[in-house]
Amino acid sequence: MPRLALYSLIVCTLAVVAAVVSFGQGSSLGIVWVLVAGLASNMAWYYLRRARAGHAATDRSSGGPGRGADGSTG
Repeated sequence: MPRLALYSLIVCTLAVVAAVVSFGQGSSLGIVWVLVAGLASNMAWYYLRRARAGHAATDRSSGGPGRGADGSTG
């Protein structure tokens, strides 16, 4: 997992916990934490998909997994 995706996922988890605590105390500040959690979640998905697309492009340019530079398998 890419480092930025992992950081975003941690921020998302902490924001959800903060939202639950805020709503539990009767504070409307939890709405802000829900929005932060949504943003962090989208960032995590973005960095995860970007890393996957980068790996797929690398595999295609090298002839796929298990293939040499000339495309041979043996």
